[in-house]
Amino acid sequence: MSSRNRPTQQDVARLAGVSQTTVSLVLSGPGASLVPEETRRRVLEAAERLGYVPDSNARGLRMRKTFTIASIIPDITNPFYPEVERGIQDVADQQGYDLIVYNTDGLEEKERKCLRSVLQRRVDGVVGVFFHLGANDLRPLLERGVHVVRLEPRAQETGPWPLDNLYVDSVAAARAATEYLLARGYWPIAMLSADTGPGPLRLRGYLEALSAHGLGVEADLLERSDFTEQGGYEATRRLLGRRRPRAIFAANDLMAMGALLALREAGLQVPDEVAVMGFDDIPTAKMVNPPLTTVKLFQEQLGRRAAAMLFERMRGEGPAMGRSEEMPFELVVRCSA
Repeated sequence: MSSRNRPTQQDVARLAGVSQTTVSLVLSGPGASLVPEETRRRVLEAAERLGYVPDSNARGLRMRKTFTIASIIPDITNPFYPEVERGIQDVADQQGYDLIVYNTDGLEEKERKCLRSVLQRRVDGVVGVFFHLGANDLRPLLERGVHVVRLEPRAQETGPWPLDNLYVDSVAAARAATEYLLARGYWPIAMLSADTGPGPLRLRGYLEALSAHGLGVEADLLERSDFTEQGGYEATRRLLGRRRPRAIFAANDLMAMGALLALREAGLQVPDEVAVMGFDDIPTAKMVNPPLTTVKLFQEQLGRRAAAMLFERMRGEGPAMGRSEEMPFELVVRCSA
């Protein structure tokens, strides 16, 4: 081993009995697949034995990259987003990149603060969920060569920049969920929505389904809160104080779980007396009692595809003016409706 305190790739190559180029390929991430499995194992064992840690700063200076991407999300405590992050992380790992995760609490001030931090850290790309910021707000990133992929609740215009959007049609998904409840004979159907993010679009899908069936909007069936279990619980209590619906459609699964708790406290059986529909299909949706009927959004696949689009951009691929790509949704029928 070298006499230096910090082991180098040359030290790893000497111990593994391979060239320094081979060590670089194995430890760089993207090039690892070019090296035979037995050789790769030998290099990794040598690196671990020596305690070798790649110098990402030196690597970045050589290639004018930070080898870091950022993810900006509204709520790290919402189980929807860790699944998305898993997908992003898997692709970042394959590409030899680090991932920084920012939490905004769905607040405009924090979204702007995250953008400032991203610019200061000079990351190479961003995957973001923005409740308040539009394409113009992202322009400083794009002008500095920081590529951006947005996760959106609908198709978005990209403007005159290479800004990519990945979306699930929230209006169509909420319409399909409401159509399912109507087809099962549930009426009246209440809606628990939110004023931020995909909330207004999911409300629109609910209203479009009612209109298609000749049903008018009944104000006492509509409640607004936030995308939390507590928000769904409080909204359901307010709803039950005015009227008892035959079904409740919540704008996300956390709100639906809050509704389940409020209904249980009111002594109402689900789905015999009041059915409940969620949205997102977070991991705990199938574990509550009763298991939640909901709209599945394939979160991990969303994260993987968003990261793949980002790295395509970073390789210089993709149309000049940006793109908007749709991902699927699926109705998952369980016991709550």
